[in-house]
Amino acid sequence: MDPTERKITKIAREAGKFTVQAMKEEGIGTAEFDFIHLVRHHPGITQTEVREQLKIDKGAAARRAASLEAKGYLIRKPNPWDGRSQLLYATEKAETLKNSKAEIETVFYEWLLLELPEKEAESFCETLDKLYWKSKRERQNHFAELSKILSEKADKTIKATAEGGSSDEG
Repeated sequence: MDPTERKITKIAREAGKFTVQAMKEEGIGTAEFDFIHLVRHHPGITQTEVREQLKIDKGAAARRAASLEAKGYLIRKPNPWDGRSQLLYATEKAETLKNSKAEIETVFYEWLLLELPEKEAESFCETLDKLYWKSKRERQNHFAELSKILSEKADKTIKATAEGGSSDEG
């Protein structure tokens, strides 16, 4: 049984919903933000490369690029190596949007901690930091330990089912 009841995931989901709501008020949606984020991290990327990385169709990529260009978040420059394509770059306005998203998330998490006594909030943040770094190390290790645990759990379930029992521990 999960003693956290997936509450970290649930809090992150609520923070995401608040962020989406606030960004929509600025006239930008999550799909557009993902597009901008990719272009910001890969200046000079082509629309085809964006489409492939975001797994979106050609029409959707073209519409998003045109919309973001019209809103002042992207600029297109001719591709000197391929006259048929253009290179995409984020504008200064797109850079401030990145800060805006981080600011929105910060407001949410600061609000969330407001009711906790200072020492309790500090202790919580220290624990959260430990959990964050543990999860980051595991991801950097390609989730090897977690994959092993998940595989062992699946094997146990299969064995219990084959024996006509239940794999639930309790």
